[in-house]
Amino acid sequence: MSDPIRIVLVDDEAMVRVGLRMVLSGEPDLEVVGEAGDGAEAVDVVLESRPDVVLMDVRMPRVDGIEGSRRVLAAAPDVKVVVLTTFDEDEYVEAALRSGVSGFLLKVAPPERLIDGVRTVAAGGGLLDPAVTVRVIESFASTSPTRTRRAGVLETLTERERDVLRLIGRGMSNAEIAAELYLGETTVKTHVSSLLGKLGLRDRVQAVVAAYETGHVRPGE
Repeated sequence: MSDPIRIVLVDDEAMVRVGLRMVLSGEPDLEVVGEAGDGAEAVDVVLESRPDVVLMDVRMPRVDGIEGSRRVLAAAPDVKVVVLTTFDEDEYVEAALRSGVSGFLLKVAPPERLIDGVRTVAAGGGLLDPAVTVRVIESFASTSPTRTRRAGVLETLTERERDVLRLIGRGMSNAEIAAELYLGETTVKTHVSSLLGKLGLRDRVQAVVAAYETGHVRPGE
């Protein structure tokens, strides 16, 4: 049996951390190894406990979740950070995506989505809650000042890799991309890994952002 996924919880409300711990600790493959009350404390806890995934609240005193995510990723680049957000915090989601987090999850998400999301992120995937993802990414990408500068990086991709990136930007899974392009899932995974490496991206979340920022996928598509 493989080692459990190690998780750190970061939230200024103790009761929220208790609830998250109860949900996650009920799974045999998940283990909560630390807690922090803000983004500054999170760095120390992460360095001490060496988790695989950090669940980071946004609104916290002293150091909020966005700055906390930046600090955690700077101190421990291999850690995956998932930002917990609410419907009325689009500007925070934009900032979180730009900071290099592996995704975000709504606080009102059901427990099973939280559990599956942690597993997905720990395995190297991205976590984009469908309830707010499209409008958030399209909103900031449509006005992105980096589009022209970053569009040139697509020239490093093959035509098929650009096809895959476009479909990732539309929110498709590997299975859906395989069906759309008449490819095997293993081939799609190879293309995804290749394009992430060429573009210097951590995961699919950053690939979605890059697809919009470069204009490869446009709002409304």
